[in-house]
Amino acid sequence: MLLSAKQDWLGNIRGDILAGIVVAIALIPEAIAFSIIAGVDPKVGLYASFAIAVIIAIVGGRAGMISAATAATALLMVTLVKDFGLQYLLVATILAGILQIIAGYLNLHKFMSFVSKSVMTGFLNALAILIFMAQLPELLNVTWHVYALAAAGLGIIYLFPYVPVIGKMLPSPLINIIALTALVYFLGVDVRTIGDMGDLPDTLPIFLWPDVPLNLETLTIVLPYSLSIAVVGLLESLMTANVIDELTDTQSDKKRECKGQGIANIGSGLIGGMAGCAMIGQSIINVKSGGRGRLSAMTAGIVLLILVVFLSDILKIVPMAALVAVMIMVSIGTFNWSSLKELRTNPKSASAVMIATVVVVVWTHNLAFGVFTGILIGALFMAQRLSQFMYIESHYDEATDTRSYNVVGQIFFNSSDKFISLFDYKEAVDKVVIDVHRAHFWDITAVAALDKVVIKLRREGADVSIIGLNEASETLLDKFAVHDKPEEIEKIMGGH
Repeated sequence: MLLSAKQDWLGNIRGDILAGIVVAIALIPEAIAFSIIAGVDPKVGLYASFAIAVIIAIVGGRAGMISAATAATALLMVTLVKDFGLQYLLVATILAGILQIIAGYLNLHKFMSFVSKSVMTGFLNALAILIFMAQLPELLNVTWHVYALAAAGLGIIYLFPYVPVIGKMLPSPLINIIALTALVYFLGVDVRTIGDMGDLPDTLPIFLWPDVPLNLETLTIVLPYSLSIAVVGLLESLMTANVIDELTDTQSDKKRECKGQGIANIGSGLIGGMAGCAMIGQSIINVKSGGRGRLSAMTAGIVLLILVVFLSDILKIVPMAALVAVMIMVSIGTFNWSSLKELRTNPKSASAVMIATVVVVVWTHNLAFGVFTGILIGALFMAQRLSQFMYIESHYDEATDTRSYNVVGQIFFNSSDKFISLFDYKEAVDKVVIDVHRAHFWDITAVAALDKVVIKLRREGADVSIIGLNEASETLLDKFAVHDKPEEIEKIMGGH
């Protein structure tokens, strides 16, 4: 454990510090923009990004992942801030953190196994589109200088790594920011800068207990918002952790990540910051800039605070075009371009899930809605496929006047009607044997279907027996089946 911690903090010092500086600069306009979305002062988002980035570096489960104030959580705060004000937002942030810690102890991260590859691909593609769309306001109704600077920035980002020696030593996004800032400053080019985004804080954050009555009424007000923030924040954080796991070919502790996100949000709320979660765009910037350890997130948070409080005069002259170039690079790198070719080769259901995820996310600007939609559609397709694999083989033994049905496949809510329809209820036989050793009964709908089949066959005078039940199916039938319980059958048939 000590060796792992040393590697996380000291295994990539230069790369982590340089990547952290790039992330810090890129975080600032986003934190300001997310504050505006939520309807709060810019310092609320900036303080939150500082606190969350620093705390998650220490307690998070994924080294190299960046967490801060995000659009996904900011969108959920709008109504609360509008109706009740900032102080209630701080309470909601703290409560969301507590709920995330509880989720960690309850191992709710395991539900991420329901997120299929198609949903993950759709999530990434939608995020890439949203990141690019978020840059459009900076590229519309502007002078040609902005386009020239953005193009120059992209050129630096993609070509600088080919420069001998230093090309591999310094992250190209940072060189892009420094070069374009110097160019704009010395040539006096009139373009939009970070300083035009809003006023930056001029003091360090302080401990701030929310000024609201701690009673049931307050809890009733904030709990729905806190639940939404906790769920969306964990969903985005865990999916981002999966993406970074894949990019770096490493594994992360998702349970620790849930708790870490909760602790970070509590810390943010206690210094006057809004809730946040992992940022996939910034995390990819970090990884592509050479960040791998916890030091990169720590550096990003500390440098952000230093920049906005002590070096704001320098920070204010950084052109937005330089950050637009960085974010366009992120959107290009995030989009799974091979998924476009795979639309023709993948199963139609997988492609439908991916496209639905993208459409819903882009339409609603809410990553959680898209992911839930993808999971739901994927589950429906899976249920449909499983039901198609259920069939029944039948043969008749004339010597004993016995009809045997061999059931093969999964019987559950989507295949139960088909199961019922595959029996011949009008055939006059002495005995019916239902062999289910190659079948499995999954739910009470399946049990009810078996009850219906047995009762209908017995009503026609057949002696019905069921053989081959596996242990799980037998347990389910023992608890819920009624075909061998006369008093229950009487109730169903209308008796008292």
